[in-house]
Amino acid sequence: MVQSLSKPQTNHCHLLVLISGSGTNLQVILEQCENSMIPAQVCGVISDEPQAKGLQRAKNARIQTTVVDHRCFDDRQAFDHRLGEAIDCYRPDLVVLAGFMRILDAKLVERYYGRILNIHPSLLPNYPGLNTHARAIASLATEHGASVHFVTPELDAGPIVIQGRVPVLPSDTPESLAQRVHQEEYRIYPKAITWFAQGRLSIEADRVLLDERPVDLCA
Repeated sequence: MVQSLSKPQTNHCHLLVLISGSGTNLQVILEQCENSMIPAQVCGVISDEPQAKGLQRAKNARIQTTVVDHRCFDDRQAFDHRLGEAIDCYRPDLVVLAGFMRILDAKLVERYYGRILNIHPSLLPNYPGLNTHARAIASLATEHGASVHFVTPELDAGPIVIQGRVPVLPSDTPESLAQRVHQEEYRIYPKAITWFAQGRLSIEADRVLLDERPVDLCA
């Protein structure tokens, strides 16, 4: 069964971006929406970190922001409930995780299934989780990169939309490798968001289709 994810839209696809840190991917998305390279608009930014630098990027672009600080809640359930409320308030067409370091509640993921994208700094299914660059170097990988995928309850295991690849050089440190991977992130995330906003993506048997054909992960 093919599940269509969105209807063709122009600039009316509303993006809600979730961040925890500096927001460099957010900045790229903001600029490309402003320049109509992404046919969508950012309706809000949510962070779990009150001091996240990405919040200032959003404010500079006159984008509404919300902070849901996980330290202010007695337990995970209370945090998840408030985060879900905050997301629902924006009524987004697509939730974009851009360096958001909290695992989303399974009920929230199910409610927004097919409408949450994440970017992960590895060529999934390789190196799910944290410290991906150091792990790639330690395993003597010759290739590394980033993956955009739809979010499912299982961590970093959702259907992959697109990947960007970089070589792992003999002289690489985790920091130098991360810099090259970031450049690929800035290229592939806007592309995946654009496909969604254009109504070109669907999911069939846990794989992504672009224009009703299996997506070329390295497009």
